[in-house]
Amino acid sequence: MTAVPSAAALAQEERQPIEVDVVGGRTAAQTIAVPAMPSAGGAPQIGRQIAEVVASDLRSTGAFTPLGPSGMPGYSVEQAGAPAYGEWRSAGAGALVSGYVEPRGDGRLTVACLLHDVTAGRQLASQGFVVAESDWRRAAHKCADLVYARLTGEQPFLDTRIVFVAETGPKTDRVKRIALMDSDGTNLRYLTPGRSTVTMPRFSPRGDRLVYTGTLARKPRVYVLDVASGAERLLVPGGAVTFAPRFSPDGRDIVFSWARDGNTDIYVVSASGGTPRRLTSAPGVDTSPSYSPDGRRIVFESDRSGSQQLYVMDAGGGAQRRISFGGGRFASPVWSPRGDLIAFTRIAGSFNVGVMNASGGGVRILTDGWQDEGPSFAPNGQFVLFHRTQRGSGAASLHAVPVNGGAVRRIPTPQGGSDPSWSPLKS
Repeated sequence: MTAVPSAAALAQEERQPIEVDVVGGRTAAQTIAVPAMPSAGGAPQIGRQIAEVVASDLRSTGAFTPLGPSGMPGYSVEQAGAPAYGEWRSAGAGALVSGYVEPRGDGRLTVACLLHDVTAGRQLASQGFVVAESDWRRAAHKCADLVYARLTGEQPFLDTRIVFVAETGPKTDRVKRIALMDSDGTNLRYLTPGRSTVTMPRFSPRGDRLVYTGTLARKPRVYVLDVASGAERLLVPGGAVTFAPRFSPDGRDIVFSWARDGNTDIYVVSASGGTPRRLTSAPGVDTSPSYSPDGRRIVFESDRSGSQQLYVMDAGGGAQRRISFGGGRFASPVWSPRGDLIAFTRIAGSFNVGVMNASGGGVRILTDGWQDEGPSFAPNGQFVLFHRTQRGSGAASLHAVPVNGGAVRRIPTPQGGSDPSWSPLKS
């Protein structure tokens, strides 16, 4: 009988790369058992709570149909590494997530996460996560990421955060604050007090800073905000009307729009400050810039042709060309982290979110709401986050949809939410 891996060994595995091969693919949702984890010591309730979060995370991907933890049989710490595969087959599971929780002498927890192919009767992966007891949800997200990556062959994305504009109050007097939460809608905290309107918060590549547009003296201004400390500063000092900021992939620069001398153009400036450099000069409004993941190109929207359309240029401003054609207007583009797609908002009566090839063409509309807009990719490029506004009430809410099409999933927030942005994977 195979012995359960020790907590020390599993914790060491957390620092090792995970070997991934695809088991079963993603053609249909896979049934996977997620029973409550036993405890090798205190904190027995945390094992069930971790299993509940793992099951919820896996369900949210659309790739799995989790069984449990309610209604699933229990097991011992020793059985975490040597499950009775026949019993789990009888329960209808094709895969099994087992594990255990072990309190450490320093007040932290080791959470062991093991994945099994029930049909073949073999262990597929195991890893240990050391977290503060209060941060047990983080271990659950990391466990779900291990399972997702191992069984789909895709990169993980569940141990992430979402920044968005939290909206409260009536339609005519909305209070808007920048809010930060885990990708499943928990651990919410506010980063701005709501004294002024805020829009378009966007993460830095490391997730430690944000850029956003706020109002100062009734003018839009770009701010840079440190997530940990809350310290912020103007990107361009003085009275410049600036908006629609985004970091470069290496975090060294920030690209943004600047309205001056009767025209709105795209500029770039060092993230640490300095003199902005102009990238566009066509008559009209050039805005919503977004870098390709290699940092060599920028996609943006412009009305230089008479309506909002998408254009791509070199990162230095050269070789500008239109890539959106067909019916409607195109706005708020963002480049996929994989580099293969550009997400956008199409305006053709209603507002809908879609994707196209990075070179233009291959347009696919992913949503069918009345007003869906403001896309942001998950860090693995497999899902698009956006906000949906209800007709009449103007209430906004966050949703996600797979890039290949499929069911739209609402992201829970305690109040209305708009302008979401997905963080990179936590380190």
